[in-house]
Amino acid sequence: MQMNLCLSGLGGCYGRVDYPAGVEEAVTRIRKTHPDGVTLNEACSGDIASIAGQTGYHLRFSRVICYGRPLPCIHPSGRGLFGDAVFTKAVIESSESRSFEAQAGPERRVWLCVSTQVGVDVCTAQLSSHETDEVAANAPQCAELGALLARRGATRAVIFGGDVNRRPSCAPDGFWTRTDTSARQDPGSRQAYGTAAFRSPRAQVLPATHTDHDVLLVHARLGTQR
Repeated sequence: MQMNLCLSGLGGCYGRVDYPAGVEEAVTRIRKTHPDGVTLNEACSGDIASIAGQTGYHLRFSRVICYGRPLPCIHPSGRGLFGDAVFTKAVIESSESRSFEAQAGPERRVWLCVSTQVGVDVCTAQLSSHETDEVAANAPQCAELGALLARRGATRAVIFGGDVNRRPSCAPDGFWTRTDTSARQDPGSRQAYGTAAFRSPRAQVLPATHTDHDVLLVHARLGTQR
């Protein structure tokens, strides 16, 4: 499941966000669908901890630097720092997060990957938007993301979910791509990629009321990678 929660309190979508209803909606979606993994963008560390605690998932969070410093979430305050997260049902053995080499605009974009005990890596990222001060970084970040996933996919089953702010896929050769092209809100930018170990992938879009992005849910069967 891939979700963009738009919960910083500063984003342009915040006028359409209702807090804490957005957090409650995320909890409800996870409880109803029971995904094996969840990737979240534009989230807050305190909200992420609450969602994971209510749903029983293991989590890793990666903060995003904005204007040279960590960004505290506001409206209301006290919800921790802004960033991205991965939830998994399986126990997380390790995680890694780094900034993309290409950057533009005030927000320093990062990727986050976790390795689980069941031999699956789950990754997420939110690439630079197509705003004038950011657009130059989107394509090189896409290429870097593809190279990252290819390296991990050479030895592990890998699945990615994220808000890539583009319609062309960033997936490397050998990965499938599924997107939210049928979404009512900002279609096509939420994307999921997987290695051949994840078979018969099927995308489903779930409407979201309290953010400006609908939810992308991908169903696939985990088999033996070739």
